Amino acid sequence: MLKKLQAYSKADVVCVLVALLVLSPWVNGPAALVFGACLASIGLSPKAINVSNLTKRLLAISVVGLGFGISIGQAIEYTQHGFGLIVGSILFTLILGGLATKALDIDKKTGYLISTGTAICGGSAIAAVSPAINASSKQMSLALATVFILNACGLFIFPLLGHLLELNQLQFGYWAAIAIHDTSSVVGAAAAYGDEALTVATTVKLARALWIIPVALLSAVIFKEKDSKFSVPYFIFFYILAMLISNYVPQFSRVYEGLFTLSKELLGVCLFFIGYGLTAKNLQMAGLKPLLLGIGLWVSIACSSLWVIVNFY
Repeated sequence: MLKKLQAYSKADVVCVLVALLVLSPWVNGPAALVFGACLASIGLSPKAINVSNLTKRLLAISVVGLGFGISIGQAIEYTQHGFGLIVGSILFTLILGGLATKALDIDKKTGYLISTGTAICGGSAIAAVSPAINASSKQMSLALATVFILNACGLFIFPLLGHLLELNQLQFGYWAAIAIHDTSSVVGAAAAYGDEALTVATTVKLARALWIIPVALLSAVIFKEKDSKFSVPYFIFFYILAMLISNYVPQFSRVYEGLFTLSKELLGVCLFFIGYGLTAKNLQMAGLKPLLLGIGLWVSIACSSLWVIVNFY
């Protein structure tokens, strides 16, 4: 027992204590992200805790928990209404990304991964598509670093822009789901904007994330790689199951409300762990050209989707 305790460093203890603080109602998503980045910058990154794996698991649990607070009728309405926007934005980003990759003379697979991450759902899409095209660890790391940096920026920028542009809850929910990379930041930004924005953003984002499957299969065909494979984000199906349970077994509504609230707090912890990745090393690793590609795609999809949403939603 003593040896196990000794395995945990000062940084591990600080990480756990701050994570518990983030669970409190006094710390919002952006602040949690800053806490993680600050700890990483002063060398207090946990040693015995696998932050990356823990973040993925907590995010999956959080998203499933959010399903207990969403109406099936609303989910179907938002998904149907946003179907054209989802498909159009994915195709637009992938095509533009391919053209920009050639123009900037970036490695084809690295550019494709950045484009896929921007088009669908950030790191999750990159992680799913990388095996399908047999991308190297370096290509995957470059894409992840690029998308991660922009994803973190989106968490801060989008709520500010939303209020500045006077977007309503519905409009911001759609915009966040389409233009912000990872699910964690989409939900974090939407939660800061309002409950309706959170419902819309979560539903549309997960509907968009389902496109990982056909895009990964198509990617394997395009790159014609042998022994290619991809992972399915199974938590999406559990999210749907949570919606079905809460809607068709309403007797435990208080329990569902508690799970929904807890899930929103857990998202803050996810953002705190994500903050550990905002280091000078990761910024340097992203490189100028991949970062330019990521910024160009991000600005393009953010502006084009905003125009569609403001005019038609």
